[in-house]
Amino acid sequence: MGKRVIIIGGVAGGASAAARLRRLDETVEIIMFERGEYISFANCGLPYYIGGTIDDREKLLVQTEEGMEARFNIDIRVKTEVTKIDREAKEVEVLSADGKVYREKYDYIILSPGAAPFVPPIEGVNRDGIFTLRNMTDLDAIKSFIDNKKPKKAAVIGAGFIGVEMAENLKDAGLDVTIIEAMEQIMGPFDVEMAKILEKHLVDNGVSIITGDAVTKFEGNENIKITLKSGKTLDVDMVIMSIGVRPEIKLAREAGLEIGERGGIKVDETLKTSDPSIYAVGDAIEFKDFVNGTSNTIPLAGPANKQGRIAADNICGRNVKYKGSQGTSILKVFDLTAASTGNNEKALKRAGIPYIKSYTHSGSHASYYPGAFIMTIKILFSSEDGKLLGAQIVGRDGVDKRIDVLATAIRHGLTVYDLEELELAYAPPYSSAKDPVNMAGFTASNILRGDMKIKHWDELDEIKKEGFFIVDVRTDIEYEGGHIEGAVNIPVDDLRRRIREIPKDRKVLVYCKVGLRGYIAYRILAQKGFDVYNLSGGYDIYQAVNFHYGEGVKMNDEMTHMEKPDYKESKKKSEINPNVKTVKVDACGLQCPGPIMKVYKEIEKINVGDVLEVHVTDPAFSNDIKSWCQRTGNTLIGVEKTSCDFVAYIRKDSDSGSLTSNRCSTLQPSAYVELPQGKTMVVFSGDLDKAIASFIIANGAAAMGRPVTMFFTFWGLNILRKDVAPKVNKNFIERMFGRMMPRGSKKLRLSKMNMGGIGPRMIRGIMRRKNISSLEELIKQAKENGVRLVACSMSMDVMGIKKEELIDGVEIGGVATFLGEAEQSNMSLFI
Repeated sequence: MGKRVIIIGGVAGGASAAARLRRLDETVEIIMFERGEYISFANCGLPYYIGGTIDDREKLLVQTEEGMEARFNIDIRVKTEVTKIDREAKEVEVLSADGKVYREKYDYIILSPGAAPFVPPIEGVNRDGIFTLRNMTDLDAIKSFIDNKKPKKAAVIGAGFIGVEMAENLKDAGLDVTIIEAMEQIMGPFDVEMAKILEKHLVDNGVSIITGDAVTKFEGNENIKITLKSGKTLDVDMVIMSIGVRPEIKLAREAGLEIGERGGIKVDETLKTSDPSIYAVGDAIEFKDFVNGTSNTIPLAGPANKQGRIAADNICGRNVKYKGSQGTSILKVFDLTAASTGNNEKALKRAGIPYIKSYTHSGSHASYYPGAFIMTIKILFSSEDGKLLGAQIVGRDGVDKRIDVLATAIRHGLTVYDLEELELAYAPPYSSAKDPVNMAGFTASNILRGDMKIKHWDELDEIKKEGFFIVDVRTDIEYEGGHIEGAVNIPVDDLRRRIREIPKDRKVLVYCKVGLRGYIAYRILAQKGFDVYNLSGGYDIYQAVNFHYGEGVKMNDEMTHMEKPDYKESKKKSEINPNVKTVKVDACGLQCPGPIMKVYKEIEKINVGDVLEVHVTDPAFSNDIKSWCQRTGNTLIGVEKTSCDFVAYIRKDSDSGSLTSNRCSTLQPSAYVELPQGKTMVVFSGDLDKAIASFIIANGAAAMGRPVTMFFTFWGLNILRKDVAPKVNKNFIERMFGRMMPRGSKKLRLSKMNMGGIGPRMIRGIMRRKNISSLEELIKQAKENGVRLVACSMSMDVMGIKKEELIDGVEIGGVATFLGEAEQSNMSLFI
């Protein structure tokens, strides 16, 4: 007679244990009790059904009752709850769906009750419109509410994995979403600087975030009024409670099983509870943290599946041990991916384990191959031997691949020196010759070997108190866009020439954007005898930590509801002309007007009827390309948003000369209209913001093939002045004028909020972070695109500005020059 095993609970742990038992022993009698309706469903996929990414509810049902019974010969009883375990009699008490109570004997029990959402006793928390998400019943309730009630605003309480996933999917479902998190950061498994990157991305995608504040009350009638501890209130139509989960231990506790210090069912290495006939698996158990050895509860599907398998092995006589979990996890946050494995800083500090941290910023694949995105990698390793203790990665592409390598390294006790030596697959579309994992190893090993001393963003206050001499080794343009307070700008390529500017009697901190140029500067200074440190992770990590939510750019309708390409139209064209081809263009990383200019150049190279497939990361492109196509006689087939970029499909309907013709067409061509071709602009202002706007418009028009003339007069002439004054003969008044006016584009003030020069630096910094061309780059692009830059001769004479003081490529002209161009234009702007 075979053993009789009762499994209490299905889903990951219970279902995997049942299948493994049957594969090992055909004689064992298996009874599975599941109080819900489904024995196995994809609980990790539930949010994506709400958001519409998964459109078929049935796809979430991993295994049906009938299917599992037939394949594995298991007695499955759904909607049936085990209410008591009688350990002395070795029986369980069962409550069936029809209300009957009966008992079943067992030789072994596998407990897999899971964990339940934690709902604190907040006033009004039980009212309608407030949900948790744990199972298919919860899913159906939320989906029904959205479909029938048509809510417009939602709040997600708690910003763990489920909370963030729900925020994204509610946003995808068309709701305005606010996340409320009582802790000071979202995503507790991540350290604060990595979590800040995710916070900014959520805000940039239209999700509002409130951290460091807790809900005290729910009230209201038609809608839900949320009151926070700070006194703030907000009105929403629905709420998702996602504060966390607690192990389901009621049955185990009432049976007298030992409960661990973290509140989970205590098990040994074989997953046996304090009763040798009862095993426990999944979210309800407490087990050893693989890295630091302390007790922990980690509610993840991967460990639960493995635990179910191990419990079955041991019941069948195999001596298999569970060695603990390192909490490897991954999360999609709109276009970003965030992943972690091992311990974060908080866990290592609690366990009293000394560690070192380091950061690297690497491309997802070779930078010269289209579509490469930067990923930020943080690793934590032993200060004694370099053993890897934890890793966190945030990026767009390739994050899953790297976190799996690092998780494997932790599981097998590898060090950062081992990461240097890993031979990982390389081809330009997939990686670089030095994979991001290798780069993380190189950087960490440099620290351990003493090739580089480092400081971190959280030490900056102490660094300033100690009187460090801080050197920003980026370019002057980067420096002007934002820098650490008190830093002196000496670009790394000028460092040897200007080394005397650095005092040898003070400690020195160098930094760059990501740490690489800082390392080069470090090696130069260290070998010259300086006591020098490099800022790990560079200015990018410093920026992440100091992120302010108000700086986020919210997505508009064009960015969230993209037009789908009319592939039928493209196919029809291909059938008529089999020679039609699609040419792919990578404009990722370029900001307005860069992508339009790229399209302008590339469409000249293809044949009429061919399609340009343009990949961009600038969200404004979807609007710009519509206008461009209408003005140039080409057809915008459609625009779509992918997980990594925006893609526009443009059919060339004009020959190369038509880009400068007078004809315009749309997707449904209307009557052609004759238009003048040129654009003229009078640039009177010398304000930075107005200068930037002038050149963006000019470059956009030039990209459409329009002749553009910019006429600079009075204060606008300062935009065209050289940064370094050449030697020219001037009288006293002319010299005075020259000293009072800003010399060149880099010295321009803002028309508003100049704040003693801080404003222009902030604007330039924001433009640089968002990859928008600087004013100087816009001027260069304008000259390359054939824009005429004309300086007013009368204004130059009045203000004492000589031609030699102006940048190359500027013409000198008068009113007649301007009027002549204006007569050939259909637009004249005065700025």
